[in-house]
Amino acid sequence: MEKKFIADRFKAIQTSICVQIEKEDGQGVFQSDIWERSEGGGGDTKILTNGNVLEKAGVLFSEVFGPVSDKMKAAFDFNSGEFYATGVSIVMHPKNPFVPIIHMNIRYFEMGNSWWFGGGIDLTPIYIDEKEAQYFHQKLKEVCDKYDQQYYLRFKEWADNYFFLPHRNETRGIGGIFFDRLTTNNTGKTKEELFDFVISIGETFAPVYTQIMNTKKNVVYSDKNKEWQGIRRSRYVEFNLLYDKGTKFGLESDGRVESILMSMPPLAEWHYNYSPEKNSFEDNTLNLLIKNKAWI
Repeated sequence: MEKKFIADRFKAIQTSICVQIEKEDGQGVFQSDIWERSEGGGGDTKILTNGNVLEKAGVLFSEVFGPVSDKMKAAFDFNSGEFYATGVSIVMHPKNPFVPIIHMNIRYFEMGNSWWFGGGIDLTPIYIDEKEAQYFHQKLKEVCDKYDQQYYLRFKEWADNYFFLPHRNETRGIGGIFFDRLTTNNTGKTKEELFDFVISIGETFAPVYTQIMNTKKNVVYSDKNKEWQGIRRSRYVEFNLLYDKGTKFGLESDGRVESILMSMPPLAEWHYNYSPEKNSFEDNTLNLLIKNKAWI
């Protein structure tokens, strides 16, 4: 399987997702920012701002290659040589606090004779709706089950452990699935089978999220709800800057900063020693930000 074929399919997924999200938003339009990387490759960062539903959304395609830098070797235990990486990364920040933040990434990496796939999709509600969480996880399980009955539980646990803020002892949201460095050796699957799985994850994003957008976009909210949204967004920022592997890889590989940090919300709030009122909706959400919760 040629890497150009993989990159072309990823680019097609980017286009398809933008079309579907624009239709559901009803106002926002993705603007394309095509960029080049001096060391090799480039990408297309599509950004939507001030939509009807989405305050800020980014759908990034990248295809980069070149020599492994000293920073990459130190940060990721890579050997010297040439690398190739392509993928799609998505983060969406809605206006309405009752519409959750969502993130997805699918990627392919190659160096020498080695290759692997990685990715995942997770949901970060400002207010956790357990029925919504059940719907989200059920859809992910359905995709996983088509390829391997063990994938959902294996990759859900991986997501629970990955999307976790140890300094606050809470998960970033309700999780989803996460996987990294999938190869034939550690899965028993062919390269084609793993690629088909990753593509299916990419194709699941828009139908699932547009359904959630449609359900929640007209919920009435207050200033208090917006304040809580700002606080929860700050936790999202903390995770991405401190722990996210994609952010670290982008920065360590001398990637384009604007594209790497497109995941950041337009506004976030840090309140000193904030504690929500006991048994409030905010408090209930905090109590559900735990690892290994079975949503389905």
